Amino acid sequence: MITIDWASFTPWSALFGGALVGLAASILVLFNGRVFGISGLLSGTWSGEAGDKGWRWMALLGLAAAPWLYRLLGESVPAVQPQPWMWVVVAGLLVGFGTRLGSGCTSGHGVCGLSRLSPRSLVATLAFMASGFLTVFVLRHLV
Repeated sequence: MITIDWASFTPWSALFGGALVGLAASILVLFNGRVFGISGLLSGTWSGEAGDKGWRWMALLGLAAAPWLYRLLGESVPAVQPQPWMWVVVAGLLVGFGTRLGSGCTSGHGVCGLSRLSPRSLVATLAFMASGFLTVFVLRHLV
């Protein structure tokens, strides 16, 4: 039986956040011709062209500042459960390997690629979602 924690259910903030991500991705592709995928954005800050780094750093700054701005609006940011540093490093390496293997991350394929009707992004997003569903099922019902 699935239960929903209605006290923690926040559809309005999620809807607003999703709309902002979509707006940012649309502005970037319309005015700059670039896809707003976080893995490509991050890798381009170090290895991209000199004239291409400013907007990348500003986007990363915006991503880092968002939780602080959210708190200034009076909203609480959910606490993160501390994890052993070794697992955090392993998880980060697996995510990095997966984004290289999949030629992009969930934001690049799921938000931008699907909106451009990219078949490769559809396959990648289906693979992301299926692996997420499978992981939750295994961890909640089999382990």
